[in-house]
Amino acid sequence: MTTPVVVLGSAGYVGGELLRLLAGHPGFEVVAAVSTSQAGQRIAETFPHLAGALGEASFASAHSFRPRLDGAKRWALLSAAPHGSSATAVAEALERANELGEEVAVVDTSADFRYSNAADYATVYGHAHPVPTLSGAFVSALPEHWLQATPKLVGHPGCFTTAALLAMVPLLRLGLAEPSFAITAITGSTGSGRAPSEKTHHPARRSNIAAYQPLAHRHAPEMRALAFAASGVEPAIAFVPVSGPQARGIYLSLHGHLAAPRKAEDLVRELTDFYCAAPFVSVTAEPPSLTEVVGTNRAHLGVAVSAGALSVTVAIDNLVKGAAGGAVQWLNRMHDLDEKAGLDLPGLGWF
Repeated sequence: MTTPVVVLGSAGYVGGELLRLLAGHPGFEVVAAVSTSQAGQRIAETFPHLAGALGEASFASAHSFRPRLDGAKRWALLSAAPHGSSATAVAEALERANELGEEVAVVDTSADFRYSNAADYATVYGHAHPVPTLSGAFVSALPEHWLQATPKLVGHPGCFTTAALLAMVPLLRLGLAEPSFAITAITGSTGSGRAPSEKTHHPARRSNIAAYQPLAHRHAPEMRALAFAASGVEPAIAFVPVSGPQARGIYLSLHGHLAAPRKAEDLVRELTDFYCAAPFVSVTAEPPSLTEVVGTNRAHLGVAVSAGALSVTVAIDNLVKGAAGGAVQWLNRMHDLDEKAGLDLPGLGWF
């Protein structure tokens, strides 16, 4: 039997990716795609590319999805709602589920549950946490780095942070590098969300590359906090995000220094061993390219070493591995399914 799933914020880019991935998933069934702005509208009108999979299905309102659960005592909630409002919606859903004795697994792709301490969230985002009493109940980590019992409440790391953690955590946990990194990451325009803006307007973005918020981006403290949580070592991070001309994908370059002399092939072997149980991560001595991973939940890492200097390049799809795919990967674990279920998909090749 499939587990019913409710998707919050399903009319955005990440929400659309969640619907795409879950449409053919063998273990889950989307019973409600919730959108506060497009309730009642056919999903295929917003996402024409999903018409073949979702037919006449329509978006549900935030107050009408419960009947669609049809009394299920075990279900899942995925939230792609905006930062700041996601926590409130998730808290309301959990409170009602608790009243009815329901078991609910939650993965939130917003920033609302990435800090276990509500004060840390307030420092980074400049406002109080919407539901501070719930902050400490969530785990924020990548599935590849979580070695304990699978949690039922997860705040998925951001897309930049996902790419950075994949490179940093094994280096820190294995003591392979000094805990100080310079990171530059080029991201696609979908990372800015569905609402158009001056900087994401096609003529401004196409054939253009521009750094923004260098050394001051809000994901840098998230990278430090989650790297420390996953490795026990808090790194110094100098992070420069860059807007790229592509629609999707993140290409991240991490630079640092080895803790002891190593050849590139030795480092490739050590990182490959570290990720031996991670079906979506591959490590080589060759730099990856975005076309290898776009549309998939895969992450490709390339390693280079020279005179004690270290470089790790990471290619991921920001909407999949960096958000929707990582969320479904967590959901698979929460329900004791094959971690690759619904995610072992071919890439797009061209985009």
